[in-house]
Amino acid sequence: MHTLSTAATRTTITPRRSERRPLVLSARVTWKDTRGALRFASVVTRDVSDNGIFIEWTEATTIPLYRLVTFQLERDARNIEGIPQALRTGKVLSAVYRAGDFQKSTGTPEGYGLRLLVDPVTRANAAASDRVEATA
Repeated sequence: MHTLSTAATRTTITPRRSERRPLVLSARVTWKDTRGALRFASVVTRDVSDNGIFIEWTEATTIPLYRLVTFQLERDARNIEGIPQALRTGKVLSAVYRAGDFQKSTGTPEGYGLRLLVDPVTRANAAASDRVEATA
């Protein structure tokens, strides 16, 4: 006898690597399409964490999953409290790892999940430099 396990019967909770912060900020995404032409889109973040970002997508084009993109916050948004250090410096290489629900009107996703491709050692050093230590 075989037992069939479906997603509905499994409940595995995986803790997040870092906390999500709901931040709505203007940003820009650039990538190369299948023909090698450089494309860009103005986007708005929905939430931000140390490891990734979810962006709202209103463009008529789509980006394939696992495509490398460059993500950059607008200059005036880089010094807002709660922004990861990697996003304060400018462009960050990222990978499209998730597409949101598709909109019936356009056939494009409502947004994309981007994984920030930041060196873990650099991220740890940035977090350590943000800490304040006091001695008596």
